[in-house]
Amino acid sequence: MVMGQVTEKSLLGLQLPELASLVEEFGQPSYRARQLFDALYRQRVQSSEQISTLPQDFRQSLSAKGISVGLPSIEKKFVSSDGTVRYLVACADGQSVETVWMPEGDGGELGDGSEAGDQAETAGRTWERAAICVSSQVGCAVDCQFCLTALLGIKRNLTAGEIVGQVCAVLNDQGVSLPLHRVNLVFMGMGEPFLNYDNFMKAVHLLVEGVGITESRMTVSTAGIVPALYDFGLEPVRPKIAISLNASNDDLRTRLMPINRKWNLEKLMAAAREFPLRNREKLTFEYVLLEGVNDSAENAREVVELVRGLRAKLNLIALNPGPGIDFRTPAQERVLQFQNILRAAGVPAFVRRPRGRDIFAACGQLKRTVELVS
Repeated sequence: MVMGQVTEKSLLGLQLPELASLVEEFGQPSYRARQLFDALYRQRVQSSEQISTLPQDFRQSLSAKGISVGLPSIEKKFVSSDGTVRYLVACADGQSVETVWMPEGDGGELGDGSEAGDQAETAGRTWERAAICVSSQVGCAVDCQFCLTALLGIKRNLTAGEIVGQVCAVLNDQGVSLPLHRVNLVFMGMGEPFLNYDNFMKAVHLLVEGVGITESRMTVSTAGIVPALYDFGLEPVRPKIAISLNASNDDLRTRLMPINRKWNLEKLMAAAREFPLRNREKLTFEYVLLEGVNDSAENAREVVELVRGLRAKLNLIALNPGPGIDFRTPAQERVLQFQNILRAAGVPAFVRRPRGRDIFAACGQLKRTVELVS
């Protein structure tokens, strides 16, 4: 069971109508709500004292009532040799989640992946674009057998403010000179976003309307929460969708992803076929390849049949290993064989390059690891 969410008084996570109610309670003119909104999300302030557009007495009143901005703090960060940065982000109640910065382009050589980003400068480097991998829960309840996050179990959902706060904290730490239209968000960190649906969707709206990152630059990954897939397809503002497939038949998927007992491949693929894609949009299926488990030529042919007729592509991910995971990474030749079978059948298939594997920042490795394991 998911523990209750934090209830501290924070501004981050409030939408404009909620801020309007707040300023009214404090006897302030209505335009103060917009000033607050812009300061929180566009300027990404860390404290109400930094909101210079607000009168001093209003800022003091907020502090006196114990109302803070609520921007999460960065507890630790680890820098990879490829430029990826894994952040341990602290929540107000002592819990923590992981958020990952993945730059692309000519950033120059970075550090050796040692602890604490102080040892490797990343701010100010020249990147062409970047992605931020965002968490939606503390831990995860889905229990995928090849994922380190599953070992944590589920602690609680993140609030909308904590989801947005990860993005703001990382952008602030990076001192980003990149325009926001070159920053992508992937909701593929800790947790299952569709098991925290309302907070996730509220965060999406705040990121679009407040921070200024369009939904076309966002992708959310789900293990296959079928009812939420139908709801998500009806949202007027929504990210792109990626479905974690990871197996080619029900027996195998149930072994690897116990959630398949509730929503099997028949139900999942029916929802995928009914999903209302926008112009030029494709469904993305993610498939983690495990040596000798789901990476055979027969598995590849079964995947072809699963996605036949769909406007879709597959991202193939060779397992990113970690302590406590009883699977092995397949050889590159095996990965390419799998890809070639899909492509020969007309299915677009891409091998995802691992990012930050040396600092446990790659897909499936997020476990709030404080010490790097050699």
